[in-house]
Amino acid sequence: MDAPRLRVDDFDYELPTDAIAQTPAEPRDASRLLVLDRSRPAELKHTAFRDVGTHLRAGDLLVVNDSRVISARLPARRRSGGAVEILVLRPLDDGSGRWEALVRPSRKVAVGEALELGSGDVVEVGERLPDGTRALSFAGAAHLVMAAAGEMPLPPYIHDRSAPAERYQTVYARPPGSAAAPTAGLHFTPELLARLEAQGVSRASVTLHVGLDTFRPLEGEFIDQHHIHREWYEIPASTRDAMAATRAAGGRIVAVGTTAVRVLETAARTDAASGWTDLYVTPPHAFGSVDALVTNFHLPRSSLLLLVTAFVQAGMECGATPYGARDVLLGAYREALGAGYRFFSFGDAMLIV
Repeated sequence: MDAPRLRVDDFDYELPTDAIAQTPAEPRDASRLLVLDRSRPAELKHTAFRDVGTHLRAGDLLVVNDSRVISARLPARRRSGGAVEILVLRPLDDGSGRWEALVRPSRKVAVGEALELGSGDVVEVGERLPDGTRALSFAGAAHLVMAAAGEMPLPPYIHDRSAPAERYQTVYARPPGSAAAPTAGLHFTPELLARLEAQGVSRASVTLHVGLDTFRPLEGEFIDQHHIHREWYEIPASTRDAMAATRAAGGRIVAVGTTAVRVLETAARTDAASGWTDLYVTPPHAFGSVDALVTNFHLPRSSLLLLVTAFVQAGMECGATPYGARDVLLGAYREALGAGYRFFSFGDAMLIV
């Protein structure tokens, strides 16, 4: 008998607005950490993120997403004087050198219209793309224009903009390209990483340039009706070698964030070191490369909540159902809410082993 289709409504939960973190913890590793052992899901542990090493072992390998958030929010003006907001998403893969962007109000901006940025740079808005976004052309180097005229693209649920822009970057961020931060990594400080290295916990990097799907609610009545947009990823040879050595020595691969999971699971299925991924991880899912997960608390009715549910199910006793895993995960969320944890991008973290 075929398994029943999973409904989007079943991956919803109530979240008080005051539980959404508006500012980051200071220092970064002062955030809280909820530890969920999938073999003993009723025994949740509460600690501080600075003590994450207590739950890691010598020989473990942290795999982080080192993508850097670009200054993707561009306030602009039409020559008629009207204000326009542009959110740059990703380079188009058609060889044109153009980018995909959200433009508001899009219906008022004609194809080919030039918009002026605060820096004096000019961008040209092109055709409407199938998902309602627009093609965007830069007169100069895109990253230089964004650095001169752009603002940090904080998520729409963060209303306090007082935090320095660097607090929406991980301390190991390198190649620019993300429209949203890989937020599970925001908790690490250089000092914490050094302590973990001294403990025998190694670190390797992958790159996935994060798009806005991370904030987009699930579409449709059933989860299989949702579509994930493509995102660019890359896995260095050194990371592949480190993962192989960790496996050979009996260590665990600890993914830092759902974006790192998507990279590793894509590579496990395609064996491609780089490319575009639209991998949509839903329960049940046979994980081929990840043994533990550092992650934040995710939005209701989101693809990220489904991914974490799938990971919880994969580590539970044989016979566990997607709904059983959902109950475990949302039970942990309820306990976190009761204990005053802070949710979403600037919020607290979970370690799932």
